[in-house]
Amino acid sequence: MPASRLQRVAVLVLEGAKPLDIGIPAQVFTTRASMPYEVRVCGASPGLVAGGDGLAYHVAHGLDALAWADIVFVPGYRLPDRRDPPRDVVDALVVAHGRGARLAAISTGAFALAATGLLDGRRATTHWHYTRALRARHPLVQVDENVLFVDEGSVLTSAGAASGIDLCLHVLRGDLGVAASNHAARRLVAAPYRSGGQAQYVPRSVPEPLGERFTATREWALHRLDEPLTLDMLARQAGVSPRTFSRRFVEETGYTPMQWVMRARIDLARELLERSQRSVEQVAADVGLGTGANLRLHFQRVLGTTPSEYRRTFTRGE
Repeated sequence: MPASRLQRVAVLVLEGAKPLDIGIPAQVFTTRASMPYEVRVCGASPGLVAGGDGLAYHVAHGLDALAWADIVFVPGYRLPDRRDPPRDVVDALVVAHGRGARLAAISTGAFALAATGLLDGRRATTHWHYTRALRARHPLVQVDENVLFVDEGSVLTSAGAASGIDLCLHVLRGDLGVAASNHAARRLVAAPYRSGGQAQYVPRSVPEPLGERFTATREWALHRLDEPLTLDMLARQAGVSPRTFSRRFVEETGYTPMQWVMRARIDLARELLERSQRSVEQVAADVGLGTGANLRLHFQRVLGTTPSEYRRTFTRGE
């Protein structure tokens, strides 16, 4: 749902915190005219927090920021498998969640969320190097090491630092719509959307040039969504057989080629519905889905809503 008021974002800096993990949500959600967010960086208490990688952080706020926030980001930190965060930090996270705040972990920040018990019985991920440790330390958490991020509604987790960007853009898409998310991605010079189901890393057995070729093929397809696109056409563009293309594409993206094409078409339709006055029939033609009925069918299947309802939800008088 779109943000109807200023959304308050707390970035919780724990001892040993990783600098990139802190900077990502702080930069993505920084207050600006087009972004209805306010960010506060906090710690267990105001003052100096010893970080990882030779850095330290001076935070202006303590745990009172968690009582203020609508979204709490927990950046990754060093040695998460050796000890839990302080009890008052864990308790403050539980209280924040209980009053309706979303909790989002980047990388090893998932260990802090797991310490609250809020991930018990839920899917979660963390940096691939620590997935086994997270599973051993918190056996009730359903750890998935093969994804970039997991959205369980009120608790979200992501893999390494770069996937923290994917998680933040995912939150933006849900709050403000795909146009705002794509705008933020362009500002960050980041990929506009990588699915949560995409693999954290490509196995070394996949030749590097093949990965580059698939990136080019995806870019090629994105500029031709209004045209017929088939598996054979995509494989031909990539220069491999359809069978090889399908197998490697799933390894890279978490989707079959034609599932990815459909998602790309739905995303383009979302942006057109948000930013233009084109009819549902015109949007369907623009994104290669042919008819309004076809667009409505796939919109309902993928997003659980209709194009018209989506437009009403994300039109904010821009």
